[in-house]
Order: sequence, then structure tokens, then C-alpha cells
Amino acid sequence: MIIVDAHCDTITTIMDTGEQLCENKGHIDLKRLKEYDSFVQFFAAFISPNHAKMGALCRAIDIIDRLYREIEINKDDISLCRNYDDILAATKANKIAAILTIEGGDALEGSLSALRMLYELGVRAITLTWNYRNQIADGVADAITGGGLTPFGKDVVAEMNRLGMMVDVSHLSEAGFWDVINCSTAPIIASHSNAKKICNHRRNLTDEQLLALKKNGGVTGINLCPDFICSDTKASMKHVIEHIEYIVALTGEDTIGLGADYDGIDATPEGLEGVQCINNLLNELLKLNYSEALVNKIAGQNFLRVIKRVLTN
Repeated sequence: MIIVDAHCDTITTIMDTGEQLCENKGHIDLKRLKEYDSFVQFFAAFISPNHAKMGALCRAIDIIDRLYREIEINKDDISLCRNYDDILAATKANKIAAILTIEGGDALEGSLSALRMLYELGVRAITLTWNYRNQIADGVADAITGGGLTPFGKDVVAEMNRLGMMVDVSHLSEAGFWDVINCSTAPIIASHSNAKKICNHRRNLTDEQLLALKKNGGVTGINLCPDFICSDTKASMKHVIEHIEYIVALTGEDTIGLGADYDGIDATPEGLEGVQCINNLLNELLKLNYSEALVNKIAGQNFLRVIKRVLTN
């Protein structure tokens, strides 16, 4: 089994705490990741609203540089991967497969040249917005305007399709989501978003969005932020599984994966306090008579399918 977690903020967080990737007090470190036979971890360079206003590209470069330095220090345990073959090579060598992403298209600062250079640095997915409006689109916090992709945003999606990068619609306004669905020529991802029917939060996806994601061939990653899981009680593994069950029942087996949002959330569901607990979730699904094939899809095969299709170079 290859496990894929499509979103964490660990690198950004350890920059702020002064800790190291090999071992830290956060939700993810290499010591815990290495407990798994094969693990693919997306590492996001998070562009906070403060940095989005000024120096967004420089902030992205700083975070990317930190990931590069951590990989160099721990090169026997982790490898930066740019495509599906790189992932297979890393897991075969018993290394963590790292996928570099950016959370917040503010990092482009309105430049397709910046997009292309970030691709050359190894960025393979971009979350187009982080809640708020930027040069690409409106985020979920600005959805009241009805705004979707800007003309520049449509150019960004087209260029990401051409380069072979995953377009990530988590945090994007609903109008922006539909614009991406209509203009992307490749499967897209919602790296860390849940089912709105189960928890009515602006960050979650409607049934119509989930069905469109299915038709597109994309995947959504279950987010472990308690606010996105349930609103009226303490979040637990049971509530996480409710989202998984709902999405599987609605869209089938191929649209669901993991996008924990570890180190980007202040709290976790009971029983899922860190990456060391992911196996607990998968084992619980098996106990509930989920087939081994379906659990493998949720664990990583669905995201791996998109990676293989989209990351061509």
C-alpha cells in the first residue's frame, strides 16, 4: 500500500517554530513518516495573507529553499519527486516521496514567467487561492461577489495544463471551481476539502462539485480540520469516516483520498492526532468491511492515478 497525503503545512510551520523535519513536535516528521512502508507527502509552501500583500513570491522561494535544505540533510530518507516514476523510485529506495506544492497562487504575483520558474524548481501543484481574492480568482471568503477565475487565472490554468501541474481548487470560490472545471483539460484536485452535505462549511464541496470532480477524473482529499468535519460536537474518527462514506456513496470509489492538512490546523479529530495515526483510519475502514481494494484507493491509488496522468515530466 502506498499512502498519499495531498496536503500539509509542515515546512512552513517548522520555519516559524525553528524545528526540523527529521523530528519535531508538530503533526508530521520524517521519524513518523518512515514508520510506513511507502508514503507520498505533499509539502505546501503556504502564502499567508500577510505575505500575499507583499513579497509573496519571495516567501514561496524561502519555503521551497527550506524544503530543499531539509531534503539535503535527510537525503537517505526523503526525495523530491516531480512525476510518477520519481515516486516509484523513491518508494523502492525506502524513501519518503515529497511532492512540492504552493498554497496560494498569490506567489505568482501575476506572472506566468513566475509560474514556469516555480515549475522548474519542482512545484507540481498550486492551490489557486487561500480563501481570499488574488490575481487568479476569488477565494471562498470572497464568494459573495460571485467572482471566479480572472482572465489571468484562466491563463494560469491553461499553462499549468501545458506544463503538467495539478490545479488545486481547495479554498477556491464556487464560481472559480466551475470556471476551472470548464477550462481545465486535465483532471484537477481538491487537495484538502470535505463534503458540504455532512458539514456545512464554506471550505467543503457541494454534491454538484463532487460529482463534477468525478466526471473530471479528479480527487478530493479528506481534511482533518475539525471545523470542516462537524459543527456541533467534538470531531472524531467516526465523523471523518462519515465524510468518506458519503463521498464514496455519491461519486463511487475513485474520487476520494487523503488531504489531512496536518500542521496547518490547530486541532485534530480524536484518534488522528498526527501522521502516525493514518494507519488507524485505514484499519478502521477495513474493520467496517471496506474492501482492501477500496482502502488502497482511498489511501493513495486515486491520487496516484491523477499524478500519473498529469505530472508528465
